[in-house]
Amino acid sequence: MNLKRPIFAIFLFACSVTWAQNRQLLYDFTDIPQALLLNPGMETSFDWFAGIPMLSGVHAQAGTSGISVNDIFADDGLDINDKVRNRAVFGLGAGDNQSVSSQIEIFSGGFRGKNRPQNFYSFGIYGELDFINYWPKDLAILAYEGNASRLGQRFDLSHLKTRGEMLSVFHFGINRQWNRELTVGARAKIYSSILNFTSTNNDGYFLTRQGQNNLLANVLAANMRLRTSGLGALEDAADVNDVAGTILSRGLLGGDLGLGFDLGFTYHLNAQTVITGSLLDLGFIYNNSDVQNYSLEGRAVNEGVEIILPNALVDPTADFWQELVDEIEALVPFEEDDSSYISFRPTKLYGSVKYSWGMPKGKGPIDCDCDITGSDRSQRNQYLNSLGGQLFMVNRPRGPQAALTAFYERRFGNILALRSTYTVDKFSLTNFGLGLSLYAGPVNFYIMADNLLAYQNLAAARTASLQFGLNIISWGDN
Repeated sequence: MNLKRPIFAIFLFACSVTWAQNRQLLYDFTDIPQALLLNPGMETSFDWFAGIPMLSGVHAQAGTSGISVNDIFADDGLDINDKVRNRAVFGLGAGDNQSVSSQIEIFSGGFRGKNRPQNFYSFGIYGELDFINYWPKDLAILAYEGNASRLGQRFDLSHLKTRGEMLSVFHFGINRQWNRELTVGARAKIYSSILNFTSTNNDGYFLTRQGQNNLLANVLAANMRLRTSGLGALEDAADVNDVAGTILSRGLLGGDLGLGFDLGFTYHLNAQTVITGSLLDLGFIYNNSDVQNYSLEGRAVNEGVEIILPNALVDPTADFWQELVDEIEALVPFEEDDSSYISFRPTKLYGSVKYSWGMPKGKGPIDCDCDITGSDRSQRNQYLNSLGGQLFMVNRPRGPQAALTAFYERRFGNILALRSTYTVDKFSLTNFGLGLSLYAGPVNFYIMADNLLAYQNLAAARTASLQFGLNIISWGDN
């Protein structure tokens, strides 16, 4: 049995797993303090909050772009080699990506200004992981089938695009209710990078054609570069404790540092119609510690080992293979350096429009020229029903990725709020989600799950998510 292709199938699936960054269930869910991380200009009604350390915000979201576990490993009577070839190697395109992003709050909190109640301040630390790799279609075909039957075909090296990072984020935000219509906010961030790698500006090709001295000639024209920081220390760690110590040290401002900002707003077109928007992670990291860079640049044409008689008999001990390697390395040199570099964060954009109705009996919208008070804030969120739409975009190496979401919210007094969503993106056209925010006195618990229909068969799912958190919240005298 040929084990090469089944092993290659497992590799294909592992590379196709995607963790997206869209958190459509949490965005503008104003009952939950963690929604401030997605829009620093969100309307806030609470007086202060404190997140339970390590439990206030846990987010994990997974999916696959173009393929699922079931597509390869389902017991459907088809040969696995055929499924790998048709659904993965040739089924995936260079635009399909494999990525991972997750976030966990270490601690968080917020409070309203005593002398300026229109101001709300929030702060905290969270850890974040972000990785993306675009499917290298031409290189996958080359690895799976080889080049013998593909004379004259250029295998595009630019299909290889990958970047990833692990970091901690220290943040402080200010949210201000400017007037009755407008709330604005901003958040400053200090990034402490644990590790980073990027290889996104590759170019070149590999080509096999008919040779002159031998049957075949191979052409390699490459302009490729991989930049890394922080990986060396993790590779040199002796055990799990050393790895944990390295991550902790670099994450607590001992790694490469950077700066970033978030901006956001909420605007009332009228008492019942609201638009929001935010721009997140406008920032960069200066990578200058534990840097290891690799580059491959040049052009080479070779026809394999060439033995020309009778000249070769002059030196019968000559190492022809080494001479071939030396010749290629001279034409396409592989170099290493430790030059510092700047990496930019994946900037994210959110926008939404929402219409609310169903004010409880005995209450109504505020319409006066009086000063902003705490009771105003508490009544702003008393509509029982809300319906709207959201747009999400994230900047990626091959251009922005977008998602559209329709949502409905329903409140049950001050105890329970539900949100349902339907999202369309590159991963799924049937993504229904549900979120719940529950209050038991000052304790707030929320949980959200995405793509609920996929839970009937997770192996066939191309996207799924779960996020939850636990907070202590006070509304002061309100």
